[in-house]
Amino acid sequence: MMIYMDHAATTQTAPEVVEAMMPYFTECYGNAGSIYRLGSQSKKAVINAKETIAETLGAEANEIYFTSGGTESDNWALKAVYEAYRDKGRHIITTRIEHHAVLHTCEYLQKRGAQITYLDVDEEGMVDVKQLEGAIRPDTILISVMYANNEIGTLQPVREIGEIAAAHGILFHTDAVQAYGQLPINVAECHIDLLSASAHKFNGPKGVGFLYINRRVRMHSFMHGGQQERGRRAGTENVPGIAGLAAAVKRAYRIMEEKTKKEVELRDYLMMRIEREIPDVRLNGHRTMRLAGNVNFSFEAVESESTLIMLDMKGICASGGSACTTGALDPSHVLLAIGLSPELARGSIRFTIGEENTKEEIDTVVEELARIIAKLREMRGI
Repeated sequence: MMIYMDHAATTQTAPEVVEAMMPYFTECYGNAGSIYRLGSQSKKAVINAKETIAETLGAEANEIYFTSGGTESDNWALKAVYEAYRDKGRHIITTRIEHHAVLHTCEYLQKRGAQITYLDVDEEGMVDVKQLEGAIRPDTILISVMYANNEIGTLQPVREIGEIAAAHGILFHTDAVQAYGQLPINVAECHIDLLSASAHKFNGPKGVGFLYINRRVRMHSFMHGGQQERGRRAGTENVPGIAGLAAAVKRAYRIMEEKTKKEVELRDYLMMRIEREIPDVRLNGHRTMRLAGNVNFSFEAVESESTLIMLDMKGICASGGSACTTGALDPSHVLLAIGLSPELARGSIRFTIGEENTKEEIDTVVEELARIIAKLREMRGI
């Protein structure tokens, strides 16, 4: 029997999502750019999906642009803002714990003249809003801070950051890939100008996401070609994926309250048992201001790779951090940024709970994890 506790990496596509997608693979297969009825059926699905997403964000339908997922959305937000506003300034503020889709894009922009300020975070992974405001310069054009960290789950003070950005006339982008579909988000209340999201993080299909762009933001095209997405993102629309994204959004917001309550209970129970039953551990991230299902611990004197392999042998799926860095030899940049030593960072395990997990599964995970950690330490003579 498998126990899946890596929902931050991806989630199972919900049956109702698959059902919503199927017609657009079969009888409603028309190109959304065609003028005949078969194409107009697809176009209607795209429009309806925009309206569904916009309603959850307090946005307008024409502010939603479909992408291939979070990585593309992050790339688009940063590159297009820099291109459109570099006559005003070339300074961008971000943090040291962003997803690599943001950090590597910033490195790319630095080679093209951008100046990037990377903010430190505290030992719980939280941004200091006073430090952020102090980093603002006359030539600052964009602040990009993730809503929730994908590794340690810490939630950032997004509303405060948005208020600071708005007060200084600076655009604010948030990578909400881990937060959207998990938490209620209102872009107007939080002064968010750009927001990235990905369907497969909340039981939607892989390969589709969106970028919210406030209608006042001046943006250039990211993909060049046809006139899809109001001329800003060329390419034939992935109608089945978009229909699945919309179905996943409806489902996520319908079950959000009940799902969050259950995940918080299981998260806190898992944290309590690990801290009580396994010695020499460190909880990573904020204890309470964190994603409902996220648990990240560092275990002294063990390597996460060995732990994960042994957990997998017991049918337990977890991760050592971001799924996008699996196989990397370097310790997590997020864990180093919150003050962990490279050795302790290499001993970190992330469990991310989903709606199907049970208390009995948590018990099994802790029992197996305790045995594995003890065995690995014994093998090292500790």
